[in-house]
Amino acid sequence: MIGGVWLMYLLGAAVRLWLMNTTGADYIAKRVELSTPLNSWKRVEEGVFLHSQGIPVYNGGVFHETPLCLFFSSFLIRSWQLYLPVLFVICDLLTAALLASVAASYSRQLLLIQKKDVDQYASDASPLLLSSTTLWSGVVYVAAAYLFCPYTIASCVAKTTTVFANLVLAAAFTSMVKGYPVLFGGLVALATYQSFYPVCLMVPGIIQFTQRSSSTSSLVKPLMSFILSLGLLMVISAEITGGWEFLEATYGFILAAPDLTPNIGLFWYFFTEMFEHFRLFFLATFQINAFVYVLPLSIRLRRDPVLLAAALLAFTAVFRSYPALGDVGLYMALLPMWKHLYPFMRQTFIVGCMFVATSVLGPIMYNLWIFNGSANANFYFAVTLAFNTAQIFLVTDLLFAHVKREYHLIHGSKMEVDGVPARLTLQ
Repeated sequence: MIGGVWLMYLLGAAVRLWLMNTTGADYIAKRVELSTPLNSWKRVEEGVFLHSQGIPVYNGGVFHETPLCLFFSSFLIRSWQLYLPVLFVICDLLTAALLASVAASYSRQLLLIQKKDVDQYASDASPLLLSSTTLWSGVVYVAAAYLFCPYTIASCVAKTTTVFANLVLAAAFTSMVKGYPVLFGGLVALATYQSFYPVCLMVPGIIQFTQRSSSTSSLVKPLMSFILSLGLLMVISAEITGGWEFLEATYGFILAAPDLTPNIGLFWYFFTEMFEHFRLFFLATFQINAFVYVLPLSIRLRRDPVLLAAALLAFTAVFRSYPALGDVGLYMALLPMWKHLYPFMRQTFIVGCMFVATSVLGPIMYNLWIFNGSANANFYFAVTLAFNTAQIFLVTDLLFAHVKREYHLIHGSKMEVDGVPARLTLQ
């Protein structure tokens, strides 16, 4: 088993390195589904060049990464240019290993909760109980899902900064599940500093730590760590750039979404067609939509903060202003942790077909629109709309499956009405 796991990691690295050295690597790097104004490595290289020439990088409309990203990218491009492909691959392998660690710790938590609550379960709920063998296979599947998901492979080959963002998020998940509140707060602060939307992960993290310990420190530690770390990152950024102008070029750019380059998100087409005097209202509506699900989901999924965090990660991947396939691949790799919910899911075939169809049709419709001129923006947006619909169907189906399993564990699998077995009566 151990040898097979190592072989899996080696194969995942080999696939990435091989694709990086093919003629199609440049084509992959230019795909709008992978590279956005916020994660494109070409833009990072241009920002580093402008900075090396003493030109303010945030005065134009090219560079929108954070100052710390600019600082570390300058070092990597100067000193590690030849080893950059290896660095991206190593980060992806570390992300897969961290996600596998999350799955292992989460599986142990599920078994402990089941052992504690087993007396409350119905007499016929034994087929629904978890076993260590089933959960261990889920751990392997999580790593395999990240290593061999086409979305994460293509994101790594394109050398997008989403690779680094996924590594930070995987580390934050690990610290959350393993019970390191100070580290968790710092990592979520780093992820928030980089792309703003991960701030919502603080809610499931705090729920997780308060469930472990009812003391006040379980709330104060992650919260103070987050605030202090984010404040420190902002101060360091201001020192690097010599001012606060980076705020408008980074977070202002994320919130205002002025660049309407096509991507897999919902913003670009809608605001291309939007009348300018309605723009601010709908912009606020779209941005709030990425966070409005935090409260209701936190109330309903308070007993499973890890599932809550994965669901929030999925919703922000759909509703953020500049999403990429690398964001989708991260939360999809976590789905094998809930393989015990698969029997309760009812839309897997439809959702799977939608993912395959839209992943194939997206590049085709884009080429027909941009290069051949035989289609228009409606064709490509229809594909991206179907892709995002498939994501929403997937997440909601998983959440409904969780609720169904909880119900059957407590009330049994036999349906009753007023204590009498329900029967189908034909008229």
